[in-house]
Amino acid sequence: MMLDLLLLRSFVSVVEERSFTAAANRLHLTQPAISGHLRRLESQLGKALLERTTRSVQLTPDGERLLGYARAILALNRDAMEEISRSGDQRSIRLGVSEDFANERLLTLLKRFMQCHAMVDIEVRVGIPGELLGAMRQGYVDMVLGAQCGKPVTGISLWREPLVWAWSEREEQELPSPLPLALFPEPCPYREIALAQLAMVGIAQRTAMLCMSGAGLHVAAATGFAVAPMPASQLKPGLIALSSEHGLPELPAAEIMLITEASYSDQDLLKALADALLAGMRPVRAVETA
Repeated sequence: MMLDLLLLRSFVSVVEERSFTAAANRLHLTQPAISGHLRRLESQLGKALLERTTRSVQLTPDGERLLGYARAILALNRDAMEEISRSGDQRSIRLGVSEDFANERLLTLLKRFMQCHAMVDIEVRVGIPGELLGAMRQGYVDMVLGAQCGKPVTGISLWREPLVWAWSEREEQELPSPLPLALFPEPCPYREIALAQLAMVGIAQRTAMLCMSGAGLHVAAATGFAVAPMPASQLKPGLIALSSEHGLPELPAAEIMLITEASYSDQDLLKALADALLAGMRPVRAVETA
């Protein structure tokens, strides 16, 4: 048995209007039609849904249970109809954003972009790089704003900046051995390049903290619990960038990109968003490299 949307709409209207007459006016039907709908619905369910008096309409316990479901069913039906009936020119971007860049400036920029492109909607998903790239490969996001270090990917390069070893400014400069690291899970461009560079110069390391967020990396570094590889622009007060003077190898620049699958079809929209991101993020990128 399937619940009839017409019957559910009449039921919800009677409850919300507290009157069969008012519900009939709201739905542009006659009062007998509304009454008939309620009788049919109660007959289908085998339950009394309303207690009627000459002055009021009250829900029975079964009516109370049905009301939430009825409202949800009607809302889903309305949303589905709106989505299907949207103009064919309406475009949606499901944008994955690395936590490094999920900030007020970016969201303000994306809001302005949608205001300038009235037929574009942007849905944002924030996460760590590996998770976002996996989501893109599985078709859950269309593009990812994040960093790459050395590996070729499809998309548009926005800017480059140094990747640094972040550490607490309050800690002694002599680093422990093996070197404690705070890292994202695999796959992660920061993790891969950091481990490779340490291996090349023979520095022993251990994963002291596996982080599921950028906040975890910052806390690990700020407390001196572990050294964390991150883009230089992410150095917050209390953090310093370690260098060769501290015995660590130099890290290559991180390339900040708008990454897509090769099959992404709307290249014009991709380019427009990339241009907006580049223009909007430029004022805060004092650490850009050539």
